[in-house]
Amino acid sequence: MYSLNVPVPGEIAQLAGQLRPSLYGFDSVRDEHTLVVKRFGDQENYDRLAMRVRTALVGTPAFEAHVSGIDYFETPARGDGPVVYLAVESPGLERLHRELLAEFETIEGLEGEDYVPHVTLARGGDIQVAQELAERDIDPISWTVTELHLWDAKYEETAARISLPA
Repeated sequence: MYSLNVPVPGEIAQLAGQLRPSLYGFDSVRDEHTLVVKRFGDQENYDRLAMRVRTALVGTPAFEAHVSGIDYFETPARGDGPVVYLAVESPGLERLHRELLAEFETIEGLEGEDYVPHVTLARGGDIQVAQELAERDIDPISWTVTELHLWDAKYEETAARISLPA
């Protein structure tokens, strides 16, 4: 499976590191942090997918993204809950997501109206801990998204990097 992701700045990893002691009660804590723009099904041939993605992104400018808080999905669309995450605000990201939905199949329950931009921190665990984390204040983190990564989940690596003009 492939996905189109926003690489996140080092400040996100630093914040996740600061929060890590509070996440030990969860079944799974993320070591790598990313922001998914669009997921693609398993049926796509990589070369064809990469060409389609690059074509769809022609003219897409860099955009701003902002993390200002912690939130959680009590019952996520897939996998164990709760899922604790950093909430991402970005009109540019949401616009890009909608544009990609016009070109690619929607993954039900995760995309379209169900799409919530976020950076996952941990999943599976006590809902009360998730609620307490969501009440914590954090210093906001803002950055300009100038590059997107086509992620290959099978090999757990970036298969392509796509620059966005400023």
